[in-house]
Amino acid sequence: MPFFVIERNYADQIEIPLEAAPEINLINDEEDVRWLYSFLSIDHRKSYCLYEAPSIEAIRAAAARAGMPIDSVVEVEGRVMPSGQLIPLH
Repeated sequence: MPFFVIERNYADQIEIPLEAAPEINLINDEEDVRWLYSFLSIDHRKSYCLYEAPSIEAIRAAAARAGMPIDSVVEVEGRVMPSGQLIPLH
């Protein structure tokens, strides 16, 4: 299944509601989307998330249902290491 990086921008600083994670994961399961992890900017106004999903449309559907913004979605194939080696995500 393909991997995607999602950029989210927030108008205000967000607090991470840990209690919301199970509901978000349930919505993702229903859309066949898997949230792997996220990075949060120091000012809490931007996040970058790695997802596994069948399509960009599935990611957008899950985000809409969860009330999460999406500013950009990019399909990625791997990690480029400091050695220059490309490590596939699959």
